[in-house]
Amino acid sequence: MNRTPLTVRGAEALRSELKDLKNVQRPRVVEAIAEARAHGDLKENAEYHAAREQQGFIEGRIAEIESKLAGAQVIDVTKLPANGKVVFGVTVDLEDVDSGDTLTYQIVGEDEADIKQGRISINSPIARALIGKEEGDEVDVVVPGGNRSLEIVEVKYI
Repeated sequence: MNRTPLTVRGAEALRSELKDLKNVQRPRVVEAIAEARAHGDLKENAEYHAAREQQGFIEGRIAEIESKLAGAQVIDVTKLPANGKVVFGVTVDLEDVDSGDTLTYQIVGEDEADIKQGRISINSPIARALIGKEEGDEVDVVVPGGNRSLEIVEVKYI
């Protein structure tokens, strides 16, 4: 089975969402279904149908999260040897060679990626180009906006 990499923070976020779905959302929707049933005819009961649809969404999400956690390989980057090499979970300071702009990204799993938070997916073009490189290396990356040359300024294991 292929293990999906997750950071410690990403695994905790999934566990937290799972706990909320099971302990808060699921009981709430079961209660809403019972209340809607009490109103009578289910064929024309919009509240009942909406609650059932919500229940289906919640149960699907619970199954999805449980599957992801079961197949996850949680990687604690703080326990890896800090040798300046870019690996999953590290935070990388980059400098655009052409413009001089500085960028900071953490390389994370698909579910954790959020460009606004500076977290890029392990499967993104930039992350794929950086993996295995070291501080001081320059990488050329093909991104949707064209080619970029990036220099690895610092690799942080935080």
